[in-house]
Amino acid sequence: MLPSDIRVALFSGNYNYIRDGASQALNLLVGHLLSRGVNVRVYSPTVATPAFPAVGDLVGVPALPLPGGRSEYRVARGLPRRIKRDLAAFAPNLVHVSAPDILGHRALSYARRNGIARVASLHTRFETYPRYYGLGFIEPVFERLLTRFYNRADRVLVPGPLLGDILHEWGVTTPVTIWSRGVNHARFSPDRRDPCWRRSLGIGDEEVAVGFLGRLVKEKGLDIFVDVIAELKRRGVPHRVLVIGDGPARDWFTEQVPEAVFAGFQSGNDLGRAVASMDLFFNPSVTETFGNVTLEAMAAGVSIIAARASGAVGLVDEGETGLLVAPRDVSGYADAIAALVADDDLRCAMGRAGSVKAAGYRWDTINEAVLQSYVDVLEDGPKNTG
Repeated sequence: MLPSDIRVALFSGNYNYIRDGASQALNLLVGHLLSRGVNVRVYSPTVATPAFPAVGDLVGVPALPLPGGRSEYRVARGLPRRIKRDLAAFAPNLVHVSAPDILGHRALSYARRNGIARVASLHTRFETYPRYYGLGFIEPVFERLLTRFYNRADRVLVPGPLLGDILHEWGVTTPVTIWSRGVNHARFSPDRRDPCWRRSLGIGDEEVAVGFLGRLVKEKGLDIFVDVIAELKRRGVPHRVLVIGDGPARDWFTEQVPEAVFAGFQSGNDLGRAVASMDLFFNPSVTETFGNVTLEAMAAGVSIIAARASGAVGLVDEGETGLLVAPRDVSGYADAIAALVADDDLRCAMGRAGSVKAAGYRWDTINEAVLQSYVDVLEDGPKNTG
């Protein structure tokens, strides 16, 4: 089968209206597929002023703001007639869904009814979200719903083996393939480190900057980050906090860590400079399926302290490129950070080792694996149609 024989309808809950790891990975995938001659059409909620230009043909799907204080996200209500007509005209032979939302469910149903092959990709640990809003007791319900969703696909793409194991533990029987992630090595490099930029923020050359990178939302583990910084202060561990990013929890985070340096949203080479100017990267989040930001920090030569969870296991080599800690172990995180603050040689050695490992993560190679998965699924034919 030639790439030009493949017609992919890609469904996303957020393709380009908010910049996050999942949306950027999907755009890079579409760019690669188009460069190989694959026909791709993207269906997603849209906004008047997106975060960045969409790659490929994007069809806007009607959607409403997400309730519960997260109105920056949009939720599609399904597949209206206009979208179904557009799908029929495009005539996909493969449907790829990237989120287990209403749009994703309707897209899988459409594909099943029409005998179209189905691929689902896993980008976010949605089942972990309730714990950050005091609703941890409903996580088993989320797991059952997600199991049903992924069992309706012909193939599930996950960023690493640990996620495949988790899906199998839930009861997902659909075959799993690894779709890892890449990094922009021209942007994220140790050469981007800029002492002058650090000084402009009030961070001295001899100070150890503990960095956070990502959208400022509580499900990124901000509560644990705050508790760990408080513990470092209680112990008298010298450090500075450098926060890169913005989001709905910015005001709350600022109140909790008032001494932190907030550099705000950064992009392009400015982002590369900001990451390389950290001394260690602290990522306590357990919601990622792959630690995109962790990989970027590694590529920039920054040592890692991260949760022993799906976003870091398999990416961070413990004791070599960083240290992994049980997800909510505040004391353990503080111990790890204190150890690297006190040992410049170890911290720098881990940063160098991380940069070497990150060199093997390249988008073209990784996205070609997705194209091969499409070919495999199409040659096998869709299951459970009708």
